[in-house]
Amino acid sequence: MKDGFLRVAAATPEIKVADPVYNGNEILKLMEEGKKKGAKIMVFPELCLTGYTCGDLFLQDTLLENARNELRRLEEVSKGMDMLVFVGLPFEKGGKLYNTAAAIQNGQVLAFITKMNIPNYAEFYELRHFNPGPAVPETVLWGNREVPFGSNILLECGEIPELIVAGEICEDVWVMDPPSISHAKAGATVIINCSASDETTGKHLYRNSLISGQSARLVCGYVYANAGEGESTQDLVFGGHNMIAENGTVLASSRRFENSVIYGDLDLQRIRNERRKMNTFRTEAPGSRYVRVPIHIRREALKLERYIDPAPFVPSDGKARDARCEEILTIQAMGLKKRLAHTGCTHAVVGISGGLDSTLALLVTARAFDMEKIPRENILSVTMPCFGTTDRTYNNACTLTRRLGAELKEVNIKEAVAVHFRDLGHSMEVHDVTYENSQARERTQVLMDLANQNGGLVIGTGDMSELALGWATYNGDHMSMYGVNASVPKTLVRHLVRYYADTCQDEELKKVLYDILDTPVSPELLPPADGMISQKTEDLVGPYELHDFFMYYILRFGYGPAKIYRLAKIAFSGVYEDRVIYKWLNTFYRRFFSQQFKRSCLPDGPKVGSVAVSPRGDLRMPSDAAGRIWMEELKALNPEGPDD
Repeated sequence: MKDGFLRVAAATPEIKVADPVYNGNEILKLMEEGKKKGAKIMVFPELCLTGYTCGDLFLQDTLLENARNELRRLEEVSKGMDMLVFVGLPFEKGGKLYNTAAAIQNGQVLAFITKMNIPNYAEFYELRHFNPGPAVPETVLWGNREVPFGSNILLECGEIPELIVAGEICEDVWVMDPPSISHAKAGATVIINCSASDETTGKHLYRNSLISGQSARLVCGYVYANAGEGESTQDLVFGGHNMIAENGTVLASSRRFENSVIYGDLDLQRIRNERRKMNTFRTEAPGSRYVRVPIHIRREALKLERYIDPAPFVPSDGKARDARCEEILTIQAMGLKKRLAHTGCTHAVVGISGGLDSTLALLVTARAFDMEKIPRENILSVTMPCFGTTDRTYNNACTLTRRLGAELKEVNIKEAVAVHFRDLGHSMEVHDVTYENSQARERTQVLMDLANQNGGLVIGTGDMSELALGWATYNGDHMSMYGVNASVPKTLVRHLVRYYADTCQDEELKKVLYDILDTPVSPELLPPADGMISQKTEDLVGPYELHDFFMYYILRFGYGPAKIYRLAKIAFSGVYEDRVIYKWLNTFYRRFFSQQFKRSCLPDGPKVGSVAVSPRGDLRMPSDAAGRIWMEELKALNPEGPDD
């Protein structure tokens, strides 16, 4: 289990009602498949050794004895399997019948998980046959061993401390106080559910939201195995709807009405790190209410089959992406609207370059002014051409301003910067950091003074990706009076502008927005080459899609360089060579640690997503923190290594 990944499986075997021998054979086939696939936990449906729909046959000694015999056979065959298996069966104890899930590993039944909530409504009549499990775990004699019997049982792995497994059965997760809540409080990181949930119209939608929601609420992995074809259709149909969820995300889901096995690679480190960060996620000592059972699973490298999204900030589904863009634009505008109302400002000043970031800032400002019912002509859009400005970006800035109805002002800063260079004794031919940053600071000075002159606010344009890299001039474009883009990553900026273009009714505005989208990202501080942009940001600091990927996993989950590198190689396979990913990951870490001083004094700006770099919010990081141990971990990696 490298980097915290653990493969789990939810399996629906083809069964025959009331034929444990046949069912046992089918379960064994799937266990062998799971072993070959590298699954460490495999979950089968509720009462799958007999079938859920046996009715009064559950009261027959022959059926119960055959189920026990088959469990013994599964137990024997499991010897040597490095896999924890949960199999549902009816089990008699003290003259009463219980709906249980037997936990089997390496030739032993380790526990019997009991169903606590027995439904007896609508199509369910389980109380006719079964009793709720004991509130406090008991023991039952199995062979010559005493085995825990109940719901409050934690199966703990000494080799993998973050792996603690607990279980519930079907109805248990549908009630108002599921056992899994208590299990998670006691430390369980993976919840299994052996289920027999029948299909009715639309039920699968609720089931999906229930399981994904429970995994989110409990910050856990949830493995849900459901009964399928083979159950009696006398009154009900079962669809074999299996799911594997992790902290609100469904990693795998089966096609209904087709018995199958699904696999998912749970990230136990992600679960652990998320719980560690959330101080409202409170665990409690299980005490005498819980029985702890040791399990043994070897740590092994796993070739991941889990999908790693190369654009974690951007929904892949078009409809969801549009909804996200509309929501973010509204959050940005609402933040600015409140700031305008609080300060009594009816004017705003935006430096407009013809690039993506300033375009988004101007679009957001226009929306905020509409919300506050302030005329758009009170927005002063300022273009400040200098040594690196191209006709394309200049014309786009002017057209964009006019189409949005803002006031356009041009302040050519070439002469002011040239005078500044003379004062400093700096040669115009030396295109160094002084040459570049002097232009950025001159532009900021112009914007600030115009804001004073007009009684307005300077609206910041810089995005979160630039701030994470420190790709901003200190007290230049780094500074504003309200930074509307401060928590928007560069990859999302592009989609926000595209969404605005796609949905606006002004054809001329559409045209200029699409051209801005096609323009290379550049600060335009160096002179053009043959009239074209000569300074392309991504050639200098690396592709923003890579940096946004790195930023997401560093800030959202606290992953280390080795794990992020591994995930990036999978996510960008066929797009970037490993050595390229490795190079820019080094760049990200180096800049991230060295440039925190810029983030420590950021202007206010609204948080729009799960990651932000505000020193008053998500990133309380000292400006002089050493990055040595992260860089050493990176240095130890092999950039030409395999994708494991």
